[in-house]
Amino acid sequence: MSLPTPPPEIPRQESLIEYPSQFPIKVMGVKVDGLVHAISMIAQQFDPAFDASTIELRESKGGKYLGVTVTITATSREQLDELYRTLSTHPMVKVVL
Repeated sequence: MSLPTPPPEIPRQESLIEYPSQFPIKVMGVKVDGLVHAISMIAQQFDPAFDASTIELRESKGGKYLGVTVTITATSREQLDELYRTLSTHPMVKVVL
């Protein structure tokens, strides 16, 4: 009696991102003191060469929310996935795009 043949492995989908590359991430949160600092500290954890002077800010129409765009040097899919998870679970952050 022989064991069944396992199904062939499904190849990982090719990434549309070339690594390393500059990768912008937009983070939305309630406009409070410390939001930009918290986001930039997280970005720096994942990209030690992160330049905080490149941060772009955009207030919502009513001024309650703040969009913060950080551009990091993406080195892998795993790095980006973990960065998104870390940002998404931060209590000041509402949305990560």
